[in-house]
Amino acid sequence: MNVTDSLAELAALDRVGLVERWAVVFNHPAPRHAQVGLLRGALAWRLQMEAIAGAGRADRLVRSLRHSTAGAAHTVTLSPGTRLLREWQGQTHHVTVLSSGFEYAGRTWRSLTAISREITGTAWSGPLFFGLRS
Repeated sequence: MNVTDSLAELAALDRVGLVERWAVVFNHPAPRHAQVGLLRGALAWRLQMEAIAGAGRADRLVRSLRHSTAGAAHTVTLSPGTRLLREWQGQTHHVTVLSSGFEYAGRTWRSLTAISREITGTAWSGPLFFGLRS
């Protein structure tokens, strides 16, 4: 089967079919909450890589990418003036990014983690609490 036919076959698969194909192609279960577009796009990319470079080189590239991104933190840069909103237990909390720190509840804070601790009463990662990291 040529690449065009294989891509057309991918386009016709539903989510269940894409998840099954993912497990076969990547020898690993598909991410649990991955959207259909991501599954289809990654499988299409892999198909095209195999067509261009051959299966062995595509396998090495996938292993290399998996290794290089394992545990990598995704950093979000916040510009001064950015407003963060978080609803917690029915109350909306507003944080403004300053040039050095954050403003919350009329006070200046050094970190989002300190603010999240103030809001929740527990040790919670500030970037995680405000949705800046997953």
